[in-house]
Amino acid sequence: MFPPRTSVAVGLISAAIAAAVIAGCRSATPPHAARPGPLAGSRPNIVFIFSDDHAPHAISAYGSRINRTPNIDRIAASGVTFDRCYCGNSICGPSRAAILTGKHAHANGFMRNGNDFDGTQPTFPKHLRRAGYQTAMIGKWHLTSDPTGFDHWEVLPGQGSYYNPDFRTPGGRHRREGYCTDLVTEMALDWLRDGRDASRPFLLMCQHKAPHRSWMPGPEELGLYRDAPIPEPATLFDDYAGRGPAAPLHEMGIRDHLTMFYDLKLVPTAGERESLEGADTVWKSRLERMTPEQRAAWDRAFAAENAAFRRTNPTGDALVRWKYQRYIKNYLRCVAGVDKSVGRILDHIDADPALRANTIVIYCSDQGFYLGDHGWFDKRWMYEESMRMPLLVRWPERIASGTRTTALAQNIDFAATFLDLAGAPIPADLHGTSLVPVLEDPAGATVHDALYYHYYESHATHNVAAHYGVHDGRYKLLRFYEPEHDYWELFDLQRDPDELRSVWSDPDYAAIRQRLERQLVALRTRYGDDTGVLGDGAFDVIAGVASATPDGDGWRIDGNATMGYALRPLAEPLPARATLRTTAVIESTRGPRTVALLLATEDGARAPLRFEVHVGDGELAIRRERRTALADRAAPGIDPTRVEIAATIDRSARRLTLRSADHTLHADLPADLGAITRIGYGTDNTAARFGPIRIARD
Repeated sequence: MFPPRTSVAVGLISAAIAAAVIAGCRSATPPHAARPGPLAGSRPNIVFIFSDDHAPHAISAYGSRINRTPNIDRIAASGVTFDRCYCGNSICGPSRAAILTGKHAHANGFMRNGNDFDGTQPTFPKHLRRAGYQTAMIGKWHLTSDPTGFDHWEVLPGQGSYYNPDFRTPGGRHRREGYCTDLVTEMALDWLRDGRDASRPFLLMCQHKAPHRSWMPGPEELGLYRDAPIPEPATLFDDYAGRGPAAPLHEMGIRDHLTMFYDLKLVPTAGERESLEGADTVWKSRLERMTPEQRAAWDRAFAAENAAFRRTNPTGDALVRWKYQRYIKNYLRCVAGVDKSVGRILDHIDADPALRANTIVIYCSDQGFYLGDHGWFDKRWMYEESMRMPLLVRWPERIASGTRTTALAQNIDFAATFLDLAGAPIPADLHGTSLVPVLEDPAGATVHDALYYHYYESHATHNVAAHYGVHDGRYKLLRFYEPEHDYWELFDLQRDPDELRSVWSDPDYAAIRQRLERQLVALRTRYGDDTGVLGDGAFDVIAGVASATPDGDGWRIDGNATMGYALRPLAEPLPARATLRTTAVIESTRGPRTVALLLATEDGARAPLRFEVHVGDGELAIRRERRTALADRAAPGIDPTRVEIAATIDRSARRLTLRSADHTLHADLPADLGAITRIGYGTDNTAARFGPIRIARD
């Protein structure tokens, strides 16, 4: 089922579920004709309501089996529902960057959460300002750098907090008391009432934290879903047979990876508090943000259920089912808060006939999410539940109401669409295409025949392997390209909507596979994406690296993780004492300027011993694995673009020496250090050209 390694280049994702997949989601409401006249250049006000991790299958307009969203459904009833809208990289920050720039992640530079968005690059809000629009950004930004291109902005720092969140503004940081969804809504309404210039068209981006992890419902939603269980997804107990080796290695399972206190809202006993790990260590700090009244309501809401859990102490599949119910109900409570927010904004617009007549409202989320599907929470994969996004668009005065479209759409299309509506020039280098033709003719217009996808983050949170692919609406081709995960998957969504069985090796699909491979190559060429090509086998262990390509007698490494690395085997183990030297020229960064020379012992898949030179913050460091520092020191004066690294390992003295420029750092080697069998390069969200590693045997 899973083919041997191949050198065929690939890289396209796209989107569309087959008619059979979406048939149950179609509206019974007959469409109503919109007013005549072209939409392009009509210069409407644009209200963009954006949530985080809201899966389409938790929206009743998309046929949800588990909840109702009456206000989001109002947009569907008076506008167009896109049944096949997809993201190009299913993770929060990259999706937001793609929307702003109209470009895929490799081109806008934001490939993973934690990157710094380059605010100097063109974005659609900047283009709209030049076209005379007033622009505002309120809520979750999640791109690290300050927003640019906005006349007004007030955003959450990072992920932000559900209760009494802090906000960043051009004038500094402050805290607001209340629940985040309600606060963002009220701030958006305040700007609509009093902050805008009524003589100018405007863009308002109202962006919610909810329903992002850790799924903390607002005070008014705490009582929802208490009376009956939520239906379980058919794939809750998926065993991942029929797919490649990466899926079973996930770290995003309902069974094993939801935390009991941070995620599932149990209160640890005194004994449990002594051994908290991971996210559970911050459970208390989330509650400590609350006012006494908020905390009292929170505790009352969960007290009886928590007591019942302690009494019954479920195990095995019963515990999985309990975790699912606790998780999904809190998720849906957060969704209910967002839906209420949508209703408040629609009510404000509809109460003003002039505003309603010239305002287009969009509801969207940054990607989909796993609601227990395949036993998972979170996103990242190219599979349908995480790649598919909700997109609902209403403008009752100009767009036909109650209509649906199966035209393929992607988040890279939003920028071109907004510019087209505003009559602003659409830059030629955008990857996306205007969806205005689809809004004008939902039943007949199309703008894509296939979509491209690329997820880069690799061995980071949730352990989803890097992959890219193409989606043409019925078929989906995925390429997992790291050496330890080097295989393909192919799915027929009409026959297998849950993507349970790859048909890559099925001879009946040979022609389809070959066609999709050609499409994938064409899309990677069209978008200029050469990432995901990893050294033609020169490195046998790679993690968190977007590309590794020959550069003279060295290598160009594009790292896209907190110390991504590429390792290759030594022809023979290092002698008792040896010095290794290399140079690195940093080309670009999406985070700290950090490059490294790495050595790995014989258990080497995780590079247990590494040498790092931190250039951006002027520091040398020797680390055992990523998080354990053996030694570090300030090292001012190191050239921030060209780094020299020399590492001497002396096994008899159990001593390690790191030199860069005029700085030297020593560390004691662990007594249990195994033989060094691999060497390689590391980068911290940095693209760098490395020279060859030269070994002097002392």
